[in-house]
Amino acid sequence: MGFFDRLFGKKEKETLDEGLSTTKQSFFSKITKAIAGKSSIDDELLDDLEEALVAADVGIATTIAIIDAIKERVKKDKYLNTSELNGILQAEMAALLVDAPDHLSAGFNLQGMPKPYVLLVVGVNGVGKTTTIGKLAHQFKQAGKSVLLGAADTFRAAAVEQLTLWSERVGVQIVKQPMGSDPASVAFDTLQSGLAKGADIIIIDTAGRLHNKVHLMDELTKIKRVMKKLMPEAPHEVLLVLDGSTGQNALEQARQFTAATEVTGLAITKLDGTAKGGIVLAVSHEMKIPVRYIGLGEKMTDLLVFDKANFVETLFSFK
Repeated sequence: MGFFDRLFGKKEKETLDEGLSTTKQSFFSKITKAIAGKSSIDDELLDDLEEALVAADVGIATTIAIIDAIKERVKKDKYLNTSELNGILQAEMAALLVDAPDHLSAGFNLQGMPKPYVLLVVGVNGVGKTTTIGKLAHQFKQAGKSVLLGAADTFRAAAVEQLTLWSERVGVQIVKQPMGSDPASVAFDTLQSGLAKGADIIIIDTAGRLHNKVHLMDELTKIKRVMKKLMPEAPHEVLLVLDGSTGQNALEQARQFTAATEVTGLAITKLDGTAKGGIVLAVSHEMKIPVRYIGLGEKMTDLLVFDKANFVETLFSFK
């Protein structure tokens, strides 16, 4: 039984397959076109394959890494035919995706994690950040964990209101202050409350703006600093939420956020209905950050813990 099988059942696997249907149809058609009529893996095929991968939003740097790896395989094995190419592609793609640390392998169960486990969530407005927080809260609660939300995006009144609605919908508590309050103060109060109440996990929302990276970095640094007064190792994870349907724009956002703060994991949303799922490969490989979660629909259960082998396998499976 593999990692994915331990975490999910048949329903979750179907969610992955259905959620990636548009991406995999587009991806596979490009790959099929690149190798159609070819009997061996030669330079012409590799050029066509390179174009197909770039067109599938895998990204130039990641595409070059994949092509170079295939060239090495061809050189080593002397001769490879196109019937072997899909298996090679899957293996090389999975190898380029960064693994999450072993201590995160418990998924939503938080087995062996510090208590409370503090998750700081960052990302620009409109990527589904608050919705992702709500889905995370639901999934952790379903796993039997007590969850506390912190509304530290005090820049927009709508952000606090939206997170409050999610807390009510999921049935978890929230710590908030009036619009314009110091985000670090909200984070401090949230952690203090979570420690007092014995919460299993604390999820803190932050402002979603990038127009001033210096200000963003200063704000996030302050949030971390005040929390460390109560819990030196907090936050345990900084999760960057990206909109997968924006393709290469998501990669640029990842570059900007990683320049502003230490991002430890990625949540890539809105992968259902888009053909740009190849961005998952690009952003993880180029930024050297593990994808932790992927969003594949509107339901609260449509946020899945990411497993790279099954993600890549699904791109090549057609039913």
